[in-house]
Amino acid sequence: MPVEQSAGQITLNHPKGASAEILLYGATVISWKAAHKQHPVPFERLFVSSKAFLDGSKPVRGGIPVVFPCFGAPTHPDHSRLSQHGFARSEVWKWDGLVMDNEAGVSVRLTLEPTSKITAVYGKPFHLTYVVTLAEHQLSTDLHVKNASTSDILEFQALFHNYIRVPSSDNVLIHPLQNLRYFDKTDPVHQGFKTEMRASVDVKESTDSVYEDAPQNYQATWPGGGIKLRSVNLKDVVVWNPQKEVGSKIGDMEDGGWERYVCLEPGYVRGFEKVEPGKTWIGQQVLSAIHEERGMNL
Repeated sequence: MPVEQSAGQITLNHPKGASAEILLYGATVISWKAAHKQHPVPFERLFVSSKAFLDGSKPVRGGIPVVFPCFGAPTHPDHSRLSQHGFARSEVWKWDGLVMDNEAGVSVRLTLEPTSKITAVYGKPFHLTYVVTLAEHQLSTDLHVKNASTSDILEFQALFHNYIRVPSSDNVLIHPLQNLRYFDKTDPVHQGFKTEMRASVDVKESTDSVYEDAPQNYQATWPGGGIKLRSVNLKDVVVWNPQKEVGSKIGDMEDGGWERYVCLEPGYVRGFEKVEPGKTWIGQQVLSAIHEERGMNL
């Protein structure tokens, strides 16, 4: 079956063997398995901490959490009562049907609208649609944000918090980010923007960098493989790995977990996207499994 539903979870299966698992809680993708030419058997591409809560009691530590309507601590007046990263990742979404099922792939749709719990902390009318599409070597996620108001502009931030599984975080390189302005959240002394001088960015030390007006086309590579990421309408990208210094203090992070992932997160997080009444904004990402060695041109 291309789509299997169980209690609170959806599994997508591609005829060539790839698969993906999505929780209704947070619409969080918690597994994506795909092969490449040197490894014909599909294997896990996302990291989920073994200490992550998958019971809906708190946001999942790993996979692809959906961040909306604020990134990090809220800074917009409309978001003042929200917790970090907003509410999308900690609400139960509704199944809204199969979008596509053919040789190219399988696609499903989830939705989220204001509930009494949400309206208690966020007064803006909205309608979110989340489409997840699985292909043989790709996974794409599309977030549709509709402004359900008839009079007010909707201002928000959005981001896909990808935890990409890697053999060793010490051997990961991310590019192309050279010459981009970025905000280094690990540097409390030198506040403000820096300019990225490295041709390829590593995460050997604790890293939490927000790159502004990025190319929306990236690679995270390591010896023997990697992931290519392309985004649409997500002008910024975050590179995050806490390493032991910070990661050991995260309660739901497994021991040494920071050695097994890098977060490469496309989003609209510097400033706020604005959507007119009745209009819809769409942010998309496409993750592709690659087998090429480092040095491949984008």
